[in-house]
Amino acid sequence: MASVMEDPTLERHFKGHKDVVSCADFSPNNKQLATGSCDKNLMIWNLTPKARAFRFVGHTDIITGVHFSPSGSLVASSSRDQTVRLWTPSIKGESTVFKAHTASVRSVQFSSDGQRLVTASDDKSVKVWGVERKKFLYSLNRHTNWVRCARFSPDGRLVASCGDDRTVRLWDISSRQCINIFTDYGGSATFVDFNSSGTCIASSGADNTLKIWDIRTNKLIQHYRVHSAGVNCFSFHPSGNYLISGSSDSTMKILDLLEGRLIYTLHGHKGPVVAVAFSRDGGLFASGGADSQVLMWKTNFDSLNYRDLLSRHSKRVTPDPLPHLMDIYPRSPHRHSAQNGTVEINPIVADTQSGDPQVVEVGRVLFSTADVRSHDSATSGRDRPISGPGRTHMRHREEEDEDQDERFAGSMTASREERSGIPSSLASTLENIVQQLDILTQTVAVLEERLTLTEDKLRTCLDNQVLLLQQTQQVDGSDEEAEGPSV
Repeated sequence: MASVMEDPTLERHFKGHKDVVSCADFSPNNKQLATGSCDKNLMIWNLTPKARAFRFVGHTDIITGVHFSPSGSLVASSSRDQTVRLWTPSIKGESTVFKAHTASVRSVQFSSDGQRLVTASDDKSVKVWGVERKKFLYSLNRHTNWVRCARFSPDGRLVASCGDDRTVRLWDISSRQCINIFTDYGGSATFVDFNSSGTCIASSGADNTLKIWDIRTNKLIQHYRVHSAGVNCFSFHPSGNYLISGSSDSTMKILDLLEGRLIYTLHGHKGPVVAVAFSRDGGLFASGGADSQVLMWKTNFDSLNYRDLLSRHSKRVTPDPLPHLMDIYPRSPHRHSAQNGTVEINPIVADTQSGDPQVVEVGRVLFSTADVRSHDSATSGRDRPISGPGRTHMRHREEEDEDQDERFAGSMTASREERSGIPSSLASTLENIVQQLDILTQTVAVLEERLTLTEDKLRTCLDNQVLLLQQTQQVDGSDEEAEGPSV
């Protein structure tokens, strides 16, 4: 057994956001952390000590969701400006814009193969997008209120979504149909996700609850009420054995799902915790909150036996007796309440408004031209050569983190000089084209919703006609029997 600190510890805090940190995600290689904020900016934090951070500018409203592609070559962000952007995490800050929603986009996620995106929106729809061709594919329309979150299953065959209609819905991607609905919420369902095996989904609510459902049996198997305010977010540990949640009560809770108990309460944020995320290897997790802080924590879940940990903590922890199997997998909904004896972790967090690490701002100049590139399906920034010293960096980006900053700085200067040569008349024309394309996209989205409603009404009419025809045939048959055989 490895010798490590026994409790989760605060490793680092990142300074750079100026407003609520609304979302977070680690890169697949665990070398970067992406965060989005109500300050409209996407930040990429390099986890190598003393490395620069990068602020990507382009969204015109609050960023609500962020997710790395499985390869780490793209970052997707969703925003209240009704768009989704695909960024290349480099100094150029290039982005491709997706737009088909007609209201705020609440969440975004890549499928496990990196070929699709799923988004949730206040227009009451869940939409699926093709990444390679950069186009909208289809909508899933059955929610009756704002949709707050949508997630792919690990195998990509299902989508789970939740929203302000107080439901969690499960969708079959092949048939594009809602195959199950989970209810029993006293308020909005705020977040949903699959566990690593894809056999269960967890959902959180504004009613302070966190529930885990087995989608093979469609049963609620665990029900936690450990927070004293609404649960805003959560993240499964890659092992599937633990879950961390963030709440408006300013705390994070770590749950042992095998034991069915709360094991840690973590403090550190001065206000609601809005985002939590485990790293891909489970060794780290990040949290973001209304205090503009981004905190990075170290875990010990894979290296310590928790039963041994409990025995060593016996003086400050008095856990309940080990639960019966039916407490973990009950026949009926089972509520787990907060325990007074959980381990409380309250680190001292320094002021996060100072300017460390150094932040490089990128992406502002490319805002309008990126929109055009998204609609004519041009290649993304990762497929385009980078002139000057940036070329060497892109080939060896993952090998030398410290050298990347200097190379990025050189290519940044060159790229800005190149972009400044665009005639103003051409830029104005391109902006007008983008505006017209946005209007057309919104029109298509509205027409699609109306078509869906029309199809539903036609289906209802056909069903009624079939029913009337059956009733008519039954009446005719009874009349013939009453008349009897003819003479």
